[in-house]
Amino acid sequence: MGSNRHSFPEVTGLDKDTLSRFGVSMPEELVKQFDQYIADQGYTNRSEAIRDLVRKAMLDPGRLKSEQTVAGTIVMVYDHHVSDLPLTLMELQHNYHHHINSTMHVHLNHDQCLEIIVVRGILSRLRELHQKIQVQKGVLYAELSVTYVDEHGSEHPHDH
Repeated sequence: MGSNRHSFPEVTGLDKDTLSRFGVSMPEELVKQFDQYIADQGYTNRSEAIRDLVRKAMLDPGRLKSEQTVAGTIVMVYDHHVSDLPLTLMELQHNYHHHINSTMHVHLNHDQCLEIIVVRGILSRLRELHQKIQVQKGVLYAELSVTYVDEHGSEHPHDH
């Protein structure tokens, strides 16, 4: 079984060399499901899996400060037949071009497109872009996912 371990940045305030032990109580059925998850993901023990889940939870956009510099993705699915939606989405992306590093566009079927936008910048601006995308008529799904927090708060140093 190959390892599908995810790598997440260290969370502020955590020292790699200092480990704390603590007990976790949960229903037996949940433990069985968690152990199956651990095996499916290729973890060698529960501690590794719990550490990765905690790191992932620490990157939830809802708990980060609006002024933090982050990197991540906006994933959306939309109906490209909805009047002017592709043009509106393109215009939005042009308005936020300093925050967009790359995009990938996939035709899912005759009507729907999947678009992945790689973003980096101040979280409040990325949330703003995400919100403007998700409220468009014809956007079926839109999610902002943060995968990196720049602890030094530096913006991307050059224009695109």
